[in-house]
Parts: sequence; C-alpha cells; structure tokens
Amino acid sequence: MNVLIIEDEKPAARRLHRLLAELDVTVSTMLHSVEESIAWFSANKHPDLIFLDIQLSDGLSFEIFEKVDVKSAIIFTTAYDEYALQAFKLNSIDYLLKPIDDEELETAVKKYREVNVSKRKIAVDFDDIKRLLVNPIERDYKKRFTVKVGQHIKILIADEIECFYSENKGTYAATSDGRNYLLDVTLEHLETELEPKTFFRVSRKYYVNINCIKDIISYTNSRLKIILNKYNEGEIIVSREKVKDFKLWLE
Repeated sequence: MNVLIIEDEKPAARRLHRLLAELDVTVSTMLHSVEESIAWFSANKHPDLIFLDIQLSDGLSFEIFEKVDVKSAIIFTTAYDEYALQAFKLNSIDYLLKPIDDEELETAVKKYREVNVSKRKIAVDFDDIKRLLVNPIERDYKKRFTVKVGQHIKILIADEIECFYSENKGTYAATSDGRNYLLDVTLEHLETELEPKTFFRVSRKYYVNINCIKDIISYTNSRLKIILNKYNEGEIIVSREKVKDFKLWLE
C-alpha cells in the first residue's frame, strides 16, 4: 500500500505517521501545502491512499484537484462541520475528525483494506462535494424527542417544535403550544439529528423551524430578526455571517 499524507501542521503529520506505522501502514511521502502537492502529483506516480487535510497553509486542498486528476482513495482528516463530513464520506473511504482518535483511524484503514479500493481507482468529484456542502445528504432524521417531566416521559414531535435554544448551559425545545422542555443534548449534537430542510441554526443559540416562522424583520448590522408563532422567551437574531445561507435555506 502506497500512502501519502497531506497536512500543513507538521506535528499532526508526524503523529499520524506514527499511528499509521503502528497499524503496519507505511507512509511514503508527507506534503504540507497546496502548491507542494500540485507539483508532487505532477511529477510522481499517484499513491493508493491519501490522508488529506482540508485547510492547508496556502489554501483549501480542493485546489489540488482542480489542477491534477487524482484517482487515489482518500481518507479526510478535517475539522469541518457535520454536513461537510457527510458529503466527503460519499466519495471517500472515511473521514477522521481532528484530533484523530486511534480506534477511528484503525477502523478507516481496515475499511480501505476490506474494500480494496486501490484496484477500483476511485475518483473524487469535488464539484459534487461542494454542492453537497449546501445541500446536505438525504438521510433519516429524528422525528421525535423524549423529555422527562417529573416522573413522566413526554414525547415531543419534531415538527411541533418551533425552535431549539440554549440557555444557562442547557438546551431547550420550545413547542407550538408555548411550552419549553429541557433536553439532554447539546445544540452541536442536534446538528446531525435535525432535518436540515426544516431546521436551520440561525446563531450559536438558536435552531428554528421554517414552518413556525411568523415574521422576518430587518435588524441592525445587516442581521435579521425572526418572530415565531408562540416562542417569546428571547429575541431570535440571525447572525450576520448566517444571513446569506439563511436566505438560501428559505428558498
């Protein structure tokens, strides 16, 4: 197996090299930038497997594949958001979220070996990946949540939740009947659980249900204010960096 590491953080590259050696995987080359990688691919036989970071010191690694037709299998090592990770998984062997976990690395290598992708010459279509970053993968999302109310367990239907919000280190679901329930999850965890066509994270504090939006009002500093049907515990403001994606989501 001919393995290449592309990673701009040299300590991280050395650690990955060491972990792979413990799995009897020999790394032939380590590269650290987009420019260096383009030059290397243009002059060398392409490897069977690449461990690829997304954000390199001189740009995104997508730029490499815009210049060179790489047919190697890829395992991404990245800190991108969940939708990106899911998108990459379509056309790659796996992704590893930094800091890389030993067991996850072993599982990814085992997966590569089992399917023997080097013989199938998988080509990664990066244009499709970029589109998937905007249009998340179709999958099954949570339709209901359970919460404890006194000695009882209550079922909350996802479509009847106007918004999820964080307050005082807790995560709450605000329902269409005007009630608020404490959940045993974080907003970050909900990123992988909520249907993205229905729920959008407008800020660090709020996820909103598109079917429960009563009004959208222009707000200071190019932001937007959202009014929901029942929820009135606090102001829901779309952060400035989220406004563009929010408008696309509405359409």
